[in-house]
Amino acid sequence: MSEVMIVTGGSRGIGAATARLAGERGYAVCVNYRSDTSAAAAVVADIEKAGGRALAVAGDMSSEQDVVNLFETSDAQLGPLTVLVNNAGIVDVQSRVEDYTLERLQRMFAVNITGAFLCVREAVRRMSTKRGGAGGAIVNVSSVAARLGGPNEYVDYAASKGAMDSMTIGLSKEVAAEGIRVNAVRPGLIYTDIHASGGEPGRVDRLKDGVPMQRGGSAQEVARVILWLASDEASYTTGSLVECSGGR
Repeated sequence: MSEVMIVTGGSRGIGAATARLAGERGYAVCVNYRSDTSAAAAVVADIEKAGGRALAVAGDMSSEQDVVNLFETSDAQLGPLTVLVNNAGIVDVQSRVEDYTLERLQRMFAVNITGAFLCVREAVRRMSTKRGGAGGAIVNVSSVAARLGGPNEYVDYAASKGAMDSMTIGLSKEVAAEGIRVNAVRPGLIYTDIHASGGEPGRVDRLKDGVPMQRGGSAQEVARVILWLASDEASYTTGSLVECSGGR
């Protein structure tokens, strides 16, 4: 039976690239999405066209019931979970902290922090050898924003990714003896449509000259790091925050 990977936020950007690459490498892939049914279906179709197994499951990762349903559906249709890619995340429009609303903060942290915790909770319950599981890997998709802080644009997003980094380190130590590796990838300026969500579709082009490599990255470049962290090639790597940022 093939290994099973759940990719949250798998219908676009880094998540979609990761799901497609995982399918190519033999994983059965559960593609989670929030609302874009056609985009998720296109990812599943691409995986199946290449001879792989995949399914799409709708769910808002800020909803505990949706998270539980995602994992239970994957269990039932694909089999025991091997890898969780904790990728779902949001940004809001670029803004200074003094202009944030409570609603903005609550939504940001509900998806990017609480949702991430709910997903790792469900993954550990399935993977931990202490609970009868066979072990596995968790890869959290963080951001170099956690280190840079996102001033004048996304301090709340950066803070949410800083929380994800802390969770990665703490959880990795908590479950290391139970067969579970927990790592994070920290992408930099990547060409995805998340920048349009923040009100500036051309943000990567505006900032790329400040990147030592003088360019933005692709979702596929991040996906390759994620697949390495998920694989046995990274068998002695846990608690690591791996930057994929062109040196930024």
